[in-house]
Amino acid sequence: MYHAPLPVSADEAGGIAAIAPGEAARFAPGFGRRVLLTIDTEEEFDWSVPFAREATATSHTRAFAGFQAICEDIGAHPVWLVDWPIAHDPVAVEVLGEAARAGRADIGIHLHPWVNPPFAEAVNARNSYAGNLPPALEAEKFARLKGRVEEAFGVSPAIYRAGRYGFGPHTAGILKDHGIALDTSMRPLFDYRADGGPDYRAYPAHPWWMDAERSLLEVPVTSIHAGALAALGPRLAQLAGRVPGGPGLLARLRLSERIALTPEGVSVAEALRGIDAALAAGLPLIVLSFHSPSLAPGHTPYVRSEGDVAALHDWLRAIYARLDAAGVHSANVADILAAVRR
Repeated sequence: MYHAPLPVSADEAGGIAAIAPGEAARFAPGFGRRVLLTIDTEEEFDWSVPFAREATATSHTRAFAGFQAICEDIGAHPVWLVDWPIAHDPVAVEVLGEAARAGRADIGIHLHPWVNPPFAEAVNARNSYAGNLPPALEAEKFARLKGRVEEAFGVSPAIYRAGRYGFGPHTAGILKDHGIALDTSMRPLFDYRADGGPDYRAYPAHPWWMDAERSLLEVPVTSIHAGALAALGPRLAQLAGRVPGGPGLLARLRLSERIALTPEGVSVAEALRGIDAALAAGLPLIVLSFHSPSLAPGHTPYVRSEGDVAALHDWLRAIYARLDAAGVHSANVADILAAVRR
């Protein structure tokens, strides 16, 4: 148990040195190509202001039942990665717990350290990445959250995503200690060092093993380069970044564009190009993601109206239609664990 408060400095330079990519995972032939829909299921807070422990509203959970129904209609199997405020919301507990126990959804863990006890660290941008916390504090926050998720939803979660993609040098050990088999904290091609987070620019989009024992599998959120020069994407992006407007020019010319497979800020046309690039690259698992407050208007920068909510639903319908046409079917956590070659 964690007891004594530990001071956490917000002045340390640089970002988290996350675990280095390991051996690429292989799957049984029958697995084929799959898609995993992941949802950062979290409280509502203003993304434009500093973090606050008091920002824990969860009114958007009233949209969960309707969205779960949409997922089932289009053949998606949602993975609801829940954090501390959501695990204490009665609507979320009822709706998501019932879906998970019936095998129509999965429940995972999503750690937002600033709203997850124990509260021993300063609230600031750097400490919003759980991997920056002292190991004992990160471990205790995780343990309390996992215990609450198991108590509330009646399931034992096997998948984790660090809030803000804040996977740190001690996170893998914590997950293994608690029997977590899948992590989905890493976002290839993105760099969060500006406020103390990890740099994932050189990380692969394919699943890979985090340990020699092959007990902890990383399934990264899918982001990929598309375009005529996609094969040169990482190096080209680095060079273009030295020229004002360089990355935008490459994207407009469709030579090389970084595409994250999320309905938040990514159009259907862009996402479909990303899907095609992922298929061309031979990814066995495509991981979609978004934040649950986007299921209701006014909680994220991406969804300000009911029309925006409808557009998010339409985005998913279009993506799943393209994937279905390509023979890509939904995966759940059990499918992945059963098919991965150890």
